[in-house]
Amino acid sequence: MPPLITREEAVRLGELEDHAEIEALIERAWRARVERFDDSTDLCSLVNAKSGGCAQDCGFCAQSRFAEAETPMHAMMSAEQILEHAQAAEAAGAHRFCMVTQGQGLSKRDFEAILDGARLVAEQTNLKRCASVGHMSVKRAKQLKDAGIQRVHHNVETARSYYPEVSSTVQYEGRLRTIEAVREAGLETCVGGILNLGETRAQRVEMAFELAAINPTSVPINLLNPRPGTKFGDREQMDPWEAVKWIAIFRLILPEALFRLCGGRTENLADLQALAVRAGINGVMLGNFLTTLGNLPEEDHAMFEEQGLNIARQPDNGANPRPDNRAGWLDGQTPDVVAEHIAAGAPALPVLSVTLWDPSAQLRYRKKSAVPPRPDQASNAWPLRAA
Repeated sequence: MPPLITREEAVRLGELEDHAEIEALIERAWRARVERFDDSTDLCSLVNAKSGGCAQDCGFCAQSRFAEAETPMHAMMSAEQILEHAQAAEAAGAHRFCMVTQGQGLSKRDFEAILDGARLVAEQTNLKRCASVGHMSVKRAKQLKDAGIQRVHHNVETARSYYPEVSSTVQYEGRLRTIEAVREAGLETCVGGILNLGETRAQRVEMAFELAAINPTSVPINLLNPRPGTKFGDREQMDPWEAVKWIAIFRLILPEALFRLCGGRTENLADLQALAVRAGINGVMLGNFLTTLGNLPEEDHAMFEEQGLNIARQPDNGANPRPDNRAGWLDGQTPDVVAEHIAAGAPALPVLSVTLWDPSAQLRYRKKSAVPPRPDQASNAWPLRAA
């Protein structure tokens, strides 16, 4: 479906400052969201399956070897560890689960661990399965599909015109090639970016229309959470009204995409997270993020239910498919509703020995003895302190 607004209108809406006018825009986006998705939601959870030591220079990321931030580290998880986190995510009410690793791509051994983990999650949970494992060929994308992965995440991060400021070692065109490889393999695509990297309002419109041309199934929206010692470490948080305004604008440009509110939402939006949902969001990253903490799952459940949205799994993914089932995944299957199994009075089930992915407890932070110069010759930065 084409965008509901033109580029010119998007630019004009991007200039709104009055809160009443922004609220009117949000209601317009809410109507577009409800018209296409009714009261359904799409709640995702992730595990950081391999962290730290990334060879790329993305300016927002503390995992980069070029960042002076302490680096969160752990080796590739085993398939069994991935499954444990998936089971915890399912018990917390997630609809889907994403296995995430750092870097542009994986070694053969690490890729096999992801494949094995995907198979276990497919066999032993009712979660939909996603992966975010860097660049890949059509061959690797097909291997993911054969292992049970249904959707692959690979962001463009920002507008093409601003991209050189974000990374000089990962090319924008390479990102597009990976997205096409994923689509050629018959997988759904999850493609979004990060707001507040220093881009102009016009470049935000540019990114939104570039995403519309890609036409991904899912669009994750991140808000920069500046990490000290990275290139963008001294940027201020995004104004929450500015953030919800742009979520609404993106919704009107991409009316049929599933919107997911991800990293930086707790830091940037604070009390306006519910308003952001009303601006057109289908779901959130439930629980924690790769290296930072998020909301408690019950807080997110309440936030969606207060908007009259249904956080339960649909009872029949075949006859009445969820909106994120457009490619036909799980046709004819009726997944269990986890809430029924953990409700009071239900038959006792084995108690999970793990919790949701928790970077505060499960990552080791290591100071770097030496940091090479950034390839783009930019300096790393730290938050500005008041005099």
